[in-house]
Amino acid sequence: MSFFESLGLWSWFVAGGILLIAEVLIPGVFLLWFGLAALIVGVLTLVVDLPWQLQFVIFAALSLAAVPLWRRLSYASTTDQPFLNRRSEALIGRIFTLEKPIIGGVGAVSVDDTIWRVTGADAPAGSRIKVTRVDGVTIYVERVEG
Repeated sequence: MSFFESLGLWSWFVAGGILLIAEVLIPGVFLLWFGLAALIVGVLTLVVDLPWQLQFVIFAALSLAAVPLWRRLSYASTTDQPFLNRRSEALIGRIFTLEKPIIGGVGAVSVDDTIWRVTGADAPAGSRIKVTRVDGVTIYVERVEG
């Protein structure tokens, strides 16, 4: 018990600094929140004389509260390229011309600079097809008339 009392308020600043440095060396946006919680407890201890037990409770509460806060903030960001890491999902609803015929339910279509495997009803090469869904690297299509 005397060990915790002897730590003093500066230990929170040291711990916060170590955690923030560790976050830079080991990226992952995880230690950042513990480091910020430690710094906040250090500032609170500068202003108000708090017993060490309450300091640890405040640190734990701030650390736990940071997780849902970060999830809310990280998912709130929007982008002008919503399909950046989900290229195949951006193909749904688009219409293409078959590169190779669909025979036995399998064919190929050229999209921009890539040849994609397609699955659907048999159709000759040159047919117009519409992407209905995507599963991994397989594109499911249906024939478009006209």
